[in-house]
Amino acid sequence: MKPLHTDHWQYYYAKPVSTGIFKFQADDFLVVEDLGYQPCGEGEHQFIFVEKTNNNTAFVAEQIARFVNLPLRQITYAGRKDKYAVTQQWFGIHAPGKPDFDFSNFELDGVRILKQSRHNKKLRTGQLKGNHFTITLRQVLHPEAIEERLQEIARKGVPNYYGEQRFGVMRLNDMGEVQRGGNLVMAERMVNGETIRHRNKRSMALSALRSWMFNEVLSRRLSTAQFDQVLNGDALILTGSNSFFINNAQEQERTGSTTQTRYEQSDLSPSAPLWGKGELATQNDALSLEQSVASEHSEVVDFLSQSGFEQERRAIKIWPSQLEWLSKGDTFTISFSLPSGCFATSVLRECIETLSPINRV
Repeated sequence: MKPLHTDHWQYYYAKPVSTGIFKFQADDFLVVEDLGYQPCGEGEHQFIFVEKTNNNTAFVAEQIARFVNLPLRQITYAGRKDKYAVTQQWFGIHAPGKPDFDFSNFELDGVRILKQSRHNKKLRTGQLKGNHFTITLRQVLHPEAIEERLQEIARKGVPNYYGEQRFGVMRLNDMGEVQRGGNLVMAERMVNGETIRHRNKRSMALSALRSWMFNEVLSRRLSTAQFDQVLNGDALILTGSNSFFINNAQEQERTGSTTQTRYEQSDLSPSAPLWGKGELATQNDALSLEQSVASEHSEVVDFLSQSGFEQERRAIKIWPSQLEWLSKGDTFTISFSLPSGCFATSVLRECIETLSPINRV
């Protein structure tokens, strides 16, 4: 199997002319989780709102479990957050019959407990509204070009690519060349027959592989000028929903409705597959496009079909909300909110070519 590269994926607008440093320091990337609700104040689940700096979510969960002397399976979180950042997120502790834990003596470098409450339901993976991001870019060249691009993004949105962190940390070697992410390299080894026994590493590799195939289909729609076109047979996802319906051109003609107009009004989006076993949901023109991409990566598709996943769908476009920005000298700050599972780096990708000093080896 050929190596799985990520540098060929198409841009929606054009490759940015601006450059700048991203993540020069941890607080250049601030992430605040939005569950979409507040804990109700009672119940057998203890929720803690945690601020962490340069710590990954899974590690913090392990330390919480150790501190409260409970099995790790009883510590939950809605989503993993970037390690090289300052992030605020909720952790859930299932401790029926136990009084509120006292975290006054909890000590972990870079971690603070901001507040604590109770809730009557478990905090489950994926059950959050979204995240709010505040990003500071430094040593920026051509800030005016970023402003122009952000104005376009406010109107037209961005491709809902999986971000580079899904594929593992991209590093620069001593020759200044970008090395591919470790998760994607592990996925290649698995497809080629290697067994990865470490459960967490295997899971990350499979997620990277599935995300890579999604990005391939999305990029194909961009390269064939079908990204902003609702195709006959598209599986359309309503904004703010995970459910979809099939676009039927004949039915539209009969009823006089138009999904193209609804797409342009940000009411819905075409989707691309998250590969698994079973048949693709799309039909007609949309099905032909997805099958064409699949035929070029048959080894990847076959492997994912046999890995226990079910076919799922994900919108190909997102519209950032609460989008604001400020330019001051060679520093540029952007803030916006995205739905759960979407990547801030996919917004940045359309605005600026970023360099990260943290990932240099």
